[in-house]
Amino acid sequence: MGAIERSGFRFVPEYSVIQQNGAIHVYNRDEFIEEIQFQFAGNFPELDQIEELVDKYCELHNI
Repeated sequence: MGAIERSGFRFVPEYSVIQQNGAIHVYNRDEFIEEIQFQFAGNFPELDQIEELVDKYCELHNI
């Protein structure tokens, strides 16, 4: 699962199958901004779940 880019921001997902949780690291021009934490079920998070979290973040921060 690769990074998602939106308007100069880069969203890099990472996850742990064992712990069933993950995080999306938010960068703006290579500067770390914050981490969006999430939980998932199964062998890996669904791409739709990650895209929805990124969309919500962008809406909230007017990106």
